Amino acid sequence: MAKRILVPLDRTPTGEAVLPLVSDVARGAGSTVRLLHVKPVPNNVVSESGRVVAYADQEMARLEAEGATYLEAISALLQGVPVERVVRFGDPAREILTEAETFGADFIALTTGGRSWLRHTLSRSIAARVFRKSTVPVLLFRQ
Repeated sequence: MAKRILVPLDRTPTGEAVLPLVSDVARGAGSTVRLLHVKPVPNNVVSESGRVVAYADQEMARLEAEGATYLEAISALLQGVPVERVVRFGDPAREILTEAETFGADFIALTTGGRSWLRHTLSRSIAARVFRKSTVPVLLFRQ
């Protein structure tokens, strides 16, 4: 049974729709859930006048703290389930796959859009890219 479940989240209600299912599976199997939030690598923040307002490392620290706060709030929804939280920077699909390997995930749980299975599989969405390239099973939950 799945002991390590990776759940990538994008701060949308659609992305969070998979959480009740993951919570039930994790409780039943005694699994650990790792919540993952991926942000793009930030650049320097520049004002309209051209002055650097925040350097990339400062912006990265701010975005990481913001992501950690978001994942902490989501953790509360998974009461009774061991939860780990990670914020990464880079290409979302690539970072999800890297985190799945690092975590030793038994499967990845993602929410997909409302398109048909075939159209979704052929699309370039993050979920489709993860599904095609993952070495572990991917649960695609359609809301």
